[in-house]
Formats: sequence, C-alpha cells, structure tokens
Amino acid sequence: MGLIVQKFGGTSVGSPEKIMNAANRAAEESQKGNSVVVVVSAMGKTTDHLVSLAAEITQKPSKREMDMLLSTGEQVTISLLTMALQAKGYDAVSYTGWQAGISTEHVHGNARISGIDAEKIEKRLSEGKIVVVAGFQGFADGSEITTLGRGGSDTTAVALAAALKADKCDIYTDVTGVYTTDPRFVKGARKLEGISYDEMLELANLGAGVLHPRAVEFAKNYGVPLEVRSSTEAERGTLIEEETDMEQNLIVRGIAFEDQVSKVTVCGLQNGLMALSTIFKTLASHGINVDIIIQSTADAEIASLSFSVKTGEVEETVHVLETYKEELGFERIEFENGLAKVSIVGSGMVSNPGVAAEMFHVLAKEQIEVKMVSTSEIKVSTVVGHADMVKAVEALHDAFELSEQPAGVLGAN
Repeated sequence: MGLIVQKFGGTSVGSPEKIMNAANRAAEESQKGNSVVVVVSAMGKTTDHLVSLAAEITQKPSKREMDMLLSTGEQVTISLLTMALQAKGYDAVSYTGWQAGISTEHVHGNARISGIDAEKIEKRLSEGKIVVVAGFQGFADGSEITTLGRGGSDTTAVALAAALKADKCDIYTDVTGVYTTDPRFVKGARKLEGISYDEMLELANLGAGVLHPRAVEFAKNYGVPLEVRSSTEAERGTLIEEETDMEQNLIVRGIAFEDQVSKVTVCGLQNGLMALSTIFKTLASHGINVDIIIQSTADAEIASLSFSVKTGEVEETVHVLETYKEELGFERIEFENGLAKVSIVGSGMVSNPGVAAEMFHVLAKEQIEVKMVSTSEIKVSTVVGHADMVKAVEALHDAFELSEQPAGVLGAN
C-alpha cells in the first residue's frame, strides 16, 4: 500500500461528466490498496466568471474580499467530487484549504504556503477515507482565507504530498504529459518519458504552461516524484524526478516560448554600478519583474541598460523610471513591443559545448534577428520578434532532432 496525491485542474473537472471521470481515477487508485488524497481546482472557467462578477460591482475590489470570493470556486468542486465518490460506494470527505490545515503567509491574492498541519487528513486516511482537498487556498493568522495565485492548485498538491510523505503526486491535465515543445504549434512535438526537476523548473519559468514553477520547486526541495498525466486517456505520462535515466541522449530536452515580451532601454546612464543597483531596486519596490538584462558602455562614464519585461508592465515600468529620472540619472527611455522569448533547455548542455553556437547558427540561417540573450548551465534564452517566434521554435526543434527520438510534452503560453 502507498499514498498517492492526485491533482485535477479546472479543465479536468469542468463538467459533471469530467468530475465523474476524476472520481473514477481516484477510485482506481483506492482499488489498488493505496490511500488517496485528491486536490482540485475550480470547475472550468469558474474563477474567470467570479472575477467578472466582481468587476461588475467595482473596478477596485479589496484583495481580501477577492480571496473570499475566489475560494468558493474550489469549494463547489470538492463537494461535487466527494458526492461522486460516495455515489460509487467510496467513503470520502471534502476539506477546504483551512480545514485541511494549509497555513500561508498573510498575503491576499498570491500567498505562499508556510506550513501544513496534516493531522486531520492523516486521521481520515487511517479510517480508509478518500480525502478531497480544495487547491489554491489556505488560511493566515488563524482565520483569514488566502489564495495562492496562479498555479496554486499545483502547489497545494505538491505541498500536501510533501507533508504526507506521499509516494507520488499525479498531476492530471488535458494533455498526456510534458512535450518537447507545445504540440499546438509544432506538429513534431512528442511526449517525454522523463525529465529532471531542474529541466522542468527552467521550462516552467520560461513559458511552459503544464506545471507552475512553485510546484516544481516544492517537488524538488522535498523530493516528491511528479507524474504529469492525461485525465481522459489511460496511458503513462511524464515522470519528473531528481535525475532521469530516460532519453539521456538528448542534449536539448525541450523548447519553451512565450509572447507578450517587451524590451526597455535606459539610455545615457551615469555612474554605472550604483545606477544599476538603484534602477533594479526601484523597479522591484514597485513589483516589476525584470528578466533578461544587457548593459552596453559607450565610454567610461556613460552606459545604456536594456532589459525585458512583460508587455503588460511596460507602461508602469516607464512611468516608474521617469518618476525617479533625476535620482537615477539617465537621459531617456526607449522601448520595443511585439517581441517573444524562445528558450532551449537540457541538462546535457552542461557537458556539450557549442549548443548556444548551434542555436544562433540555426536562427541566423532562418534570418531571425536575436535582440537579447540570456544563458545558464542548462538553458539559452533569446528574445526575437513575435512574428518569428513559431518559425524559431520549429527550426530549433528540427535542428536538435527533438521529434526524431523513439516515442517514449511541454506546453507553452
């Protein structure tokens, strides 16, 4: 006997029929003699609908009341799924985040889990019950309902798996696993049998939408094996663990990409080192996340600084910098929209020099201009024009022969 945590996302519980299917998946594990904890998201587009309802009342709802509102979505799902299990003859009980003992920092809208008191869940499991838990939510300071932000249900599932010392955490989605790239854009994309935590974390941070980075980080820190599986098809998914012996011949394991990227350039910057520190501290204090950074120096005193941000944050970024222009000491700001980021990821890149050179060669051959570059031991990211995004991904996917391996995916936003 083992302990399995299952997580079903919104699309996997988007209708009564899909909820019955999720109940069948939980029942199958129970029939094998395993203890089962199921974590669920709100049904389908429920969260979007709740946000729209709030917008009809006010354009500036308080974050506390938004958490109160949004947390009701998962409560609907846990009760319906528990009813479905009970109708099939299984003893099941549902818990909200606070009932499940999931405590968080006191931040509304994007809280982080600070601890889990799993005693109540463990007691119900010892009684032979299937426990159904609301994802995406917890509580702070004893009574305040909080939500975990984007990908919160993934994080809930992995955190519970860690707290309960589960044997595995299965993430059920509307895809069959992690792919070499998004199969909606590249026909040759194929499912991977296995991938390491580090590779998955890079891909998730670079735009792959199949798992949230915080969930992968949790799994890595606590050694929780993850498997991304289809909620509708009975086949093996992609196993995510510390090291994978599968497909070691792949230097590049996957390609992630994301659009809505913009480049901001601060021109005529004085006093290099202190100016850099001041700029990024100022942006961070306003909650603006900076990605790829490039500095160029015209002479010993004057420099230009370019960095990428999400397109939706360009207006605020420029406003913040202009507000502190005198303190920061620059001449002007330029920005460019309509860009995208394309990244290759693979642990094999560490021991194989020349991968970045091959990437740039491929892009040059396709006459794709590279505007910015960022590297780490296991990834190379480039910023290109949005119009070239899919062409770049297809060319790199072919060049690194990611569709040529025997069948053994990786979605992007």
